[in-house]
Amino acid sequence: MHILSSTIWFPPIEDALEDGLLAIGGDLSSERLILAYQKGIFPWYEGETPLWWSPDPRFVLFPEHLVISKSMHQVIKKNLFEYRTNTAFAKVIKQCKNQPRIGQDGTWITDAVESAYNELHLKGIAHSAEAWQNNQLVGGLYGIKMGKLFFGESMFSKVSNASKFAFIQLVNQLKMEGIVLIDCQVYTSHLESLGATMISRDNFKNFLTKYG
Repeated sequence: MHILSSTIWFPPIEDALEDGLLAIGGDLSSERLILAYQKGIFPWYEGETPLWWSPDPRFVLFPEHLVISKSMHQVIKKNLFEYRTNTAFAKVIKQCKNQPRIGQDGTWITDAVESAYNELHLKGIAHSAEAWQNNQLVGGLYGIKMGKLFFGESMFSKVSNASKFAFIQLVNQLKMEGIVLIDCQVYTSHLESLGATMISRDNFKNFLTKYG
């Protein structure tokens, strides 16, 4: 595991430990975060010190493999939610920060993380997908778009199916925009039910080289 200083760099992702941990330290400047995503690295930690990860295998979703259940088809058909993008990014990340997580005492979205991704949004790099109901933000997610890749970060839901609705709408939108792969980082059964799958880190690296 590498220790990062103020110099903006990252070691080769192949140096990551078995659990995917690659480096510790550094900062959350826009320059460092952009470089991280370009290399297939993401921050995820609790506490004050950034931890940088590049797991093998990598959990991803190919937009054309999106699975929409019959129940979600009904939710979409009933127009229970309105889909918007980038109209409330700061609110989305704030809600993701405050969303209770099963098995987690805290959240990796610290004040510093929140500020850093809001800055990336102002630079046109971080984006939000939102589910609205009765003109209230009730679900959504945010992530990073680079080239033909989208890197999902976190989602929240205040109403049943709201985040799933926003995710499905986002995937369909990204597919139309020519996005070829959505990075989901690490396994969750929720995203697996929507069609996400594991690929090797080497394969993921090839997508970064070709489409990032």
